Amino acid sequence: MSQPIRVLVVDDDFRVAGLHRDVVAARAGFTALDPVHSLGAARQAVRLHAPDLLLVDAFLPDGDGVEFVASVDVDAFVLSAATDAATVRRALRAGALAYLTKPFDARVLAERLDRYARMRNLLATGRPLEQEQIDRALAIVHGSADATSVSRTATEQVILEGLGDGEASAAEVAERVGISRATAQRHLAALASRGQVEVRLRYGSTGRPEHRYAATR
Repeated sequence: MSQPIRVLVVDDDFRVAGLHRDVVAARAGFTALDPVHSLGAARQAVRLHAPDLLLVDAFLPDGDGVEFVASVDVDAFVLSAATDAATVRRALRAGALAYLTKPFDARVLAERLDRYARMRNLLATGRPLEQEQIDRALAIVHGSADATSVSRTATEQVILEGLGDGEASAAEVAERVGISRATAQRHLAALASRGQVEVRLRYGSTGRPEHRYAATR
């Protein structure tokens, strides 16, 4: 069973910090650490408790929350009343995975936490990642309506280019475009279901049929 995601809230407003902590505590798979209210306390909490995710106010009494996000090797969301583009750009450059403008509904934070958990799960592998997996992880955490649509479109376009004017098996397509056979097979099946490729059966020397794919003319 995977360990819960440990979340530290950093906000100088005790009431707001408590509300955000309660949202985290209510989500399955998350553990809410005791909130802290200054950057000094945040630095100490990071050393002592090793949180997986920080929810940091952009401006704190003893310093800049965005600079703090940039200085620690921990995933972070920036939560702030600041809506100026300069602050948002700074937060994104600092590595913030999300920027939520206060005040926001608790459901907004809950949804972002769930997306973050899905992204972590997708990237929790020791194996090399395919571009499709990276695109899907980014789409999930940034809230695309269809987390697979961007990467799928790109991958399918590459596959169609790999097919060219001829026909090929899934294994041949995979070798041509540099993806796994399983990925090629999955996308070829999707293309076939939409009528963008034709599926043909060819019998080899063993007598067993092989699926061959060709772009629909």
